[in-house]
Amino acid sequence: MKSHTRYLSFTVPARMDFVNITSEVAREVEASGVQEGLCLVNAMHITASVFINDDEPGLHEDYKRWLEKLAPFDASPEVYHHNRTGEDNGDAHHKRQIMGREVVVAITEGKLDFGPWEQIFYGEFDGRRPKRVLLKIIGD
Repeated sequence: MKSHTRYLSFTVPARMDFVNITSEVAREVEASGVQEGLCLVNAMHITASVFINDDEPGLHEDYKRWLEKLAPFDASPEVYHHNRTGEDNGDAHHKRQIMGREVVVAITEGKLDFGPWEQIFYGEFDGRRPKRVLLKIIGD
């Protein structure tokens, strides 16, 4: 069995945004030489997410609005007890929990095996600083 590890780095300039990372992940699958296996894509920060969905701008705007309704940004410690630690990202932790930590995609015949329209996204909820995503590819 082969194993291939790569770390992607991101500094997203906005507090919240989504970055399509499908092509970077596909390149690493190809570099791994794995023909049949699995690819784990994992956000390595508790205020970021990885998820699979359609690359459609209206959908991304809907996500942002929906997440902001569920966990609105408020830096005050009255709204989020987490902000009593001196941070202002209590909302970002909630948004990450909703959108998820990681995805696993099958590799078939050396390619990511997606359904129609599926793409991999990095979701940032407390941007403007460097963060990483782990790619772990295993298989034969």
